[in-house]
Amino acid sequence: MKTKTLIWIAAIWVMLTLVNYYFVPYFIVALEWLAMSLGLFIWSLVQIGKIIRERKALSKQRLFSALTICILFILTFYRQPVNGLIEKADWYVFYSKRNSVVDLVKEGKLTPNVSWNNWVCELPYVFPVISNGGNDIGISKNDSTGKVTVTFWVFRNFFSSPSTHFVYSDDPNEIEEINNLIKNNPQDNWKITDNWYRTYYE
Repeated sequence: MKTKTLIWIAAIWVMLTLVNYYFVPYFIVALEWLAMSLGLFIWSLVQIGKIIRERKALSKQRLFSALTICILFILTFYRQPVNGLIEKADWYVFYSKRNSVVDLVKEGKLTPNVSWNNWVCELPYVFPVISNGGNDIGISKNDSTGKVTVTFWVFRNFFSSPSTHFVYSDDPNEIEEINNLIKNNPQDNWKITDNWYRTYYE
């Protein structure tokens, strides 16, 4: 394969990974992951087979092609490190936008507004995607203190499966619950900065 073709393959893989992260429902992502892993695994074996056949007159381009496809297979199969990098970049890129949403919640300009749930608020725009799975956020308010908790989905699962979130809270009760999550499962739950947490729960 020519270098230009490999660059296009890598670019398409990056675009598909980002689309899956932000827009595609989890059950479709699972099917895509299976199909892509299997396809890239077979493609990697084909490339390795060609290296073996051409070992006496092996070209740099053949090695580069095989290396590229094998790396894409590994990054696809072990997708958690890739998703972790996207999650970190997403946090920094949209930090100020999420803070502005929190301010609107505190001012009462954003409140739960869907008929099927009493805590979900559908944001009045599609882009940028600051809460995956439809740009919905979760809003909880302590009526006695006025403190709020705003949940942004990082990976939105459905039914009773756990989801990943960025959570803002200035409510001591909610913060205590989050701290318990952190204590019990620090690998998936942690404090990011003042009043901001990364959580993983149902």
